[in-house]
This record gives sequence, C-alpha cells and structure tokens, in this order.
Amino acid sequence: MHEASFQSILKTILIILLIYFGFKILIRFFGPIILKYFLTKVGNKFQQQFNQQPPSGKKKEGEVVIEKKPKNPGKSNKNVGEYIDYEEID
Repeated sequence: MHEASFQSILKTILIILLIYFGFKILIRFFGPIILKYFLTKVGNKFQQQFNQQPPSGKKKEGEVVIEKKPKNPGKSNKNVGEYIDYEEID
C-alpha cells in the first residue's frame, strides 16, 4: 500500500491553486474579449434574421391601414343536447 508523503500532498495542493489562480487571471484579461466576440456574433445573427423578414406590404410613411376581420361568424350548434334543470335537495 502506498502512502502519500507530505511533499506530494503539498505539491498537489500548489498545482491546484496555481491552476485556479491562473484560470482566474486569464478570465480577467481574456473574458471581456471573448464576451465581446460572442455578443457581436449573436448581434450579427439577429441582424441577419431581421433583414431576411419580408416587408408586410408597401406603405407610405404615415399611412394608416385598418384591416378588418371577415364577417362570417362561426356558426354555433344549437342542437347540443337536452337541458336538464337540477334542484338542490336539503
């Protein structure tokens, strides 16, 4: 059975701390650059999707258009069944 020496435990802890603090420093310097890159990519993607939508008719600036619904209302089925009047019993 292998026993861990004090030096190997200390070396492992120091390596973990070095990686942790190194990662924090890298994120502090390169984080804003990476974030800016992804935000510009997402912004460009939204811009392309917005530009691909077809215009909904040619309208002059300031023109008001009122669109009306069709006048044929849904026909209701009057023959839905027998109506039963219930009385409450005390």
